[in-house]
Parts: sequence; structure tokens; C-alpha cells
Amino acid sequence: MGLTTDRAAPPGDTEASPASPPPPSPEDPASLKVVPVRHYARWAAAVAVVVLLAQFAHGLFTNPVWEWGVFRDYVLSETIVQAVGVTLQLTAYAAVLGFLFGTVLAFMRLSKSPVLQTVAWTYIWIFRSIPMIVQLVFWFNLGALYDRLGVGIPFGPVFWSVDSNTLIGTIGAAIIGLTLHQAAYSAEIVRGGVIAVDQGQLEAAAALGIPRLRQIRRIVLPQAMRAILPTAGNEIVGLLKGTSVVYVMAIGELFYQVQVIYGRNGRVIPLLLVATAWYVVLTSLLTVVQYYVERHYARGANRTPPPTPLQRVRRFVRDLRAAAAQRGGPVVPLNLAGGKR
Repeated sequence: MGLTTDRAAPPGDTEASPASPPPPSPEDPASLKVVPVRHYARWAAAVAVVVLLAQFAHGLFTNPVWEWGVFRDYVLSETIVQAVGVTLQLTAYAAVLGFLFGTVLAFMRLSKSPVLQTVAWTYIWIFRSIPMIVQLVFWFNLGALYDRLGVGIPFGPVFWSVDSNTLIGTIGAAIIGLTLHQAAYSAEIVRGGVIAVDQGQLEAAAALGIPRLRQIRRIVLPQAMRAILPTAGNEIVGLLKGTSVVYVMAIGELFYQVQVIYGRNGRVIPLLLVATAWYVVLTSLLTVVQYYVERHYARGANRTPPPTPLQRVRRFVRDLRAAAAQRGGPVVPLNLAGGKR
């Protein structure tokens, strides 16, 4: 038999038991329970908006007064399509000529000549003060003011003349009225864009000996376009819708033709829907064009422009295909240790 004696282990030889962590303090942020914020008013407003939209859509498709059959018969009819062409023609002529003339007026206002400044300011003041419909009616009746228009020596004999109504027809009067009206607003848009360019750019170009016209064409305008384009695009959209005013001149644009048709058959609501649908489509196309033009002129300020909506769609489709290919790939079995066999 052996004898055993109990000896106390030295303090350094004892294996200390792991200490339990202290209880969390009530003031410790880590111990607080995080509760997401509940936006009850936001959810109530969203539900109310969805209900109103659903109610409007239900009435849009169930109310017989809309007469969608009449809308379908006329929306792509030959008369309406030709009227849309006239509307686009008026918009294109007035936009191009108006902004060209407006650019000249803008630089006249920015010139150091008091005569040019006064003339440009007076023109802008007058044509912004007179409503467009008044200007159109005035140019439509130009023949009553001047029977003949000619070329000759000022305050002297006339070498060549022509009848006013022959030289300026109905379409010509509409284009002149729209162009002169648009030029007054375009001048202020262009002037604002030019003012936004840093003056040091012109000083540096002048120090390099670059001619004044080249400074404007190669330095000022490309930078000013970034400030001009958003407002100019909005102005062109307004001009597209403003062409409906020429109905007072009996020009066969979109709104005039719609009026003629519902004046014959009495289908006012569906014919107004036809005009609305075409204006929405044309405005949407102009918005897309404006987006890409702004993206083109933003290259100098943004070296990596954001992707276009089409590029986003392509990337989304490509990601979906990549994810589907990964899910459809072969399954690699794993051993119990977690490694591959």
C-alpha cells in the first residue's frame, strides 16, 4: 500500500479557470437593441397614391367616353401623320434659325459697342413682351402693311420688288413668327452660358495669340454648351408644343387637324387623346436626344461619364446571364474536412 499525501499546489502551478465576461453595462451602445425607424406617414401616403393611380387607370379603361376604338382608328391615320410632319417641320426651322439668330443677339449684348448692346437689348425686350399668337397674326397680315417688298438703295429707288403675299406664304409667316419669338429667348440662354465660362479662359487664349473668332468657336462655346443645353432642350420642347398656336393661321399642323376632325365627327375626347399621345412621343424623343447631346459635351468635365440607360440594360442582362451560367455549372462535391476531392 502506498501512502498519498495531499499537498497544496504552488500558486504558479494552478491552472486558472477562465473568467466569465462582465455583464454589459446599460449605457454601453453595443448592448442597445436597434429598432428600425417606422415611417407610418410615408407608407400611408404611398398607399393613398397607389389607390388613386389604380382608380384612375380603372376609369381610363372602363369609361366608355374615352372611346379607345376611335383613338386607335385615328392615331396612325394619314391625316394625323402628315400633321405631325408639319409640326416637326415648324419646330425644326424655328429651333435652328431661332438659336442661330439668338446666338448673334447674345454676342451683340456682350459686345463693347453701345449701339449693338442697345439694339440687341431692345429686340429681346420687345419680342419677349409680345405674346406669340399676336406676333403670328401680325406676320400673317404683313401684306396689309406692306403690299410689296423689294431691294434697292435705302431711301432711294427700288431695283427689284415682289408681292408680299407671294414672297411670304402661310408657312413662311409661321416660321418667321416662331423664329423671331424664339430668338429672343435663345439669346438670353446663350448669353447665360457664355457668362458661365471662366474669364481666364479667354485671357489665356488671348495671351497665346488665338484670334477672337476662334476663341469663341473652339474655347467658349464648347464649355458654354454644358450650361446652355439643359435650358435649350427645355425651350425646344416648349417650342414643339407652342407650334399648336399656329392653328389661328389655318396651318395643317397636329392640333389644327385634330380640331378639324372632331369638328366633323364630334369625337372630341378621343381626338384630343390622339394629339396628346403624339406630343408625348415627340417630347420623349427630344428628351432622349437632349440626354445624349449633353453627355457628348460633358466629356471635358467628366472623364468617366455614367452609363447610358441602354448600357445599364445591357449590363443587367449580362449579369443575369453570368449568374444563370454559374447556377447551371457542375456541382463540385466536398469531403467532410471541407476540401475538394
